[in-house]
Amino acid sequence: MEEGSQNSEQLFEDDGNELEMEGNDIDIDSNGLDIEGNCLDIESNGLQDDCDGMLEIDDNHESNGDDATAVSIENGISQGKNYPPPVVGMEFESYDDAYNYYNCYAKELGFAIRVKSSWTKRNSKEKRGAVLCCNCEGFKTIKEANSRRKETRTGCLAMIRLRLVESNRWRVDEVKLEHNHLFDHERAQNCKSHKKTDAVAKRKVEPTVDVEVRTIKLYRTSTADPVGYGNLNSLEGEISETVDRSKRLKLNKGDSQIIYDFFSRIQLTSPNFVYLIDLNDEGCLRNVFWIDSRSRAAYGYFGDVVAVDTTCLSNKYEIPLVAFVGVNHHGQSILLGCGLLADDTFESYVWLFRAWLTCMSGRSPQTIITDHCRAMQSAISEVFPRAHHRLHLSHVMQSLFENLGELQESGVFQMILNRTVYETVKVDEFEMGWDDMIRRFGLADHAWLCTLYEERERWAPVYQKDTFFAGMCTFENGEFRSSFFDSFVHKQTSLKEFFGKYELLVQEERKTEAINDLESRDSSLLLKTRCFYELQLSKLYTNEIFRRFQDEVVMMPCFSITQVHANGPVITYMIKEHEAEGDRSNIKNFEVMHDKAGTEIRCICSCFNFNGYLCRHCLCVLHYNGVEEIPFQYILSRWRKDFKRLYIPELGSNNIDISNPVQWFDHLHRRAMQVVEEGMISQDHYTVAWQAFKESLNKVRLVADKHV
Repeated sequence: MEEGSQNSEQLFEDDGNELEMEGNDIDIDSNGLDIEGNCLDIESNGLQDDCDGMLEIDDNHESNGDDATAVSIENGISQGKNYPPPVVGMEFESYDDAYNYYNCYAKELGFAIRVKSSWTKRNSKEKRGAVLCCNCEGFKTIKEANSRRKETRTGCLAMIRLRLVESNRWRVDEVKLEHNHLFDHERAQNCKSHKKTDAVAKRKVEPTVDVEVRTIKLYRTSTADPVGYGNLNSLEGEISETVDRSKRLKLNKGDSQIIYDFFSRIQLTSPNFVYLIDLNDEGCLRNVFWIDSRSRAAYGYFGDVVAVDTTCLSNKYEIPLVAFVGVNHHGQSILLGCGLLADDTFESYVWLFRAWLTCMSGRSPQTIITDHCRAMQSAISEVFPRAHHRLHLSHVMQSLFENLGELQESGVFQMILNRTVYETVKVDEFEMGWDDMIRRFGLADHAWLCTLYEERERWAPVYQKDTFFAGMCTFENGEFRSSFFDSFVHKQTSLKEFFGKYELLVQEERKTEAINDLESRDSSLLLKTRCFYELQLSKLYTNEIFRRFQDEVVMMPCFSITQVHANGPVITYMIKEHEAEGDRSNIKNFEVMHDKAGTEIRCICSCFNFNGYLCRHCLCVLHYNGVEEIPFQYILSRWRKDFKRLYIPELGSNNIDISNPVQWFDHLHRRAMQVVEEGMISQDHYTVAWQAFKESLNKVRLVADKHV
């Protein structure tokens, strides 16, 4: 037990009542973690022990076990030696790291700490959790009250609760920052918990040895030179030969200043812009992540499916770029964050995914789509254990041909492969077709192909029928979804060129969305049939999504329908479809199950999960049963043109602590931004919003005058 904890109590719990291990997701309250304009250093393994590079975080933040605390950091520039206050969700590599951090924070503020309680696993000395509290916590017992020692306990509630989570990491689960007493720096300096800190502070120690320094790795950074040369004032060529270059970001001369200038400039125009950095043991930059306010807000509407674009990293581009990409209500790709990674290892991907998940308030997507990469696959299992991880089918097919040598030139092989992958609708059809292909072309001993087949449930369409893709993964032969930065970034694109184009690309993306919003709202596409389903969705869906649905409606009359099975209200139909128009010899069968009682319908082609709208086969069955409208559960709000989307991040619930000025700001800012977004709809909206702002300001000033 640490110094200062001699009065602590060790609690034992039954195995069945041990601390719950909450999977591998970052444990953040549903209210979210908001980081405004921040540079947050996550999991960097040791930094310089001087405090010049420490990030300044407002000391007025207050949190408890139910609310995550907003962290505000000024432009990533050091502003003194204050240790930032603890927040829910902080993680440390060991209990000692967590204890030493809280001890340092307490010393700076002017109070001492002790271990109020800790608990271990039954029949084991392994610590599982602990509560660190202010030394003024509690009151004297009756026995102690008779002693002549001065009363120092005031019943203070300030504390942090720690627990051991996955990978032997220690996480802050609960925080109380408010003290009910004055701080006494002189008395605090003489407390046992700070003696060890004083001894360390008197000498300069290397980061890999200094425990106190290593505990700050979640959020403390030097005035970081992103390329890893110590700080921005150092000469870029002066890098120690002992530094392992493979463990730092590979950037060219001048790139450090480019990154720093870019982040600083964006923060001036976008206060809620966030960047996070990861340093290695030598204090060199290893990984970077950044995201703006609009992308974080957009994730709230379109976070069901996310693709991780690693084209630049896996193909060894000049810039090791990774992009998080979603799809909006127009079927248009949108940016949900970017990163630069030192390498494509498990550790780098875990850091990146945790950084991204933190900015998304700990809410994991339903589906994550990536390239075929074992390290990334393991990292996704670690950070997003409940998400469906799927592989880009087009990328898998491209890799398949590249690994088959001469066979990639065989037209017969390509035809059989495409038919097996794209045209089979049942699992046994796919597996039989694959086995026949392997035997016919003598591929039984092809190791890479065998490995790919073992992972078929992640990429073959026939296994994906229960996974929602929102049209992000193409399951049509010949279709290929390009990289988000495909037309902007090439193999030799420098970091300077990229950041020069980055803002233009983001602006173009948002301009395109705004234009599409206007077109969908002010114009309607011509109807091609007399089908009511077409008329129904023409009033609801954006133009692009309606066009895709319209293609299904047009093909409805080309079927025959037969009832093949009934089980109470659930009836199975067989839909016969000709593969080519005018070709009556080649017919495909599609099973559709319709539950009349629950108004549910499902087709074996799984168009709804793949694309987000019902297929022609389901429409045919609904029409056959006299259903006049598409059931409401099959009309997704993510495609609607009449759904109001305010692109401001959710900063938490409306339940605020009225004694906390930080929460005042967060709440007022969120509401004000909602008025701004609404006021941008039209000139009339702007006039009303501006008038409301003026009236509100006058009322607030009247309150201020009363207190003068």
